[in-house]
Amino acid sequence: MRFMSFALAGALAAMPIAALADGASEAVTAQTHAQLAAGASDLAGVHMHLHHTVNCLVGPNGKGFDAKEMNPCANAGNGAIPDTKDPARLKVLNDAVVLAESGISDDDLTAARKAAADTASKLKP
Repeated sequence: MRFMSFALAGALAAMPIAALADGASEAVTAQTHAQLAAGASDLAGVHMHLHHTVNCLVGPNGKGFDAKEMNPCANAGNGAIPDTKDPARLKVLNDAVVLAESGISDDDLTAARKAAADTASKLKP
């Protein structure tokens, strides 16, 4: 039994991160950054956290990914959208990207914060 535990631990340690990808946890991280964006004190902060949100949702190979911005989900998988199989949840995640991108493109602090809050709300599990 002890050998099997060590063997399983060794096999898990050897697995690439993508094999352990979890779209749900990536979506939670994206939601956290959308909430941070909604509470940011200035437009730069709103935009920064919304970029993080989009990066977590679409992943490094996805449309809208911004390599100049941080990807808080870099070690969690390929992005919430690529790592999610449920069609209903995929629609929600894609809708959240549209909301986040609208906040990124908005130069009005109040409107950008609202887009961020709407994004966070959309991402609630």
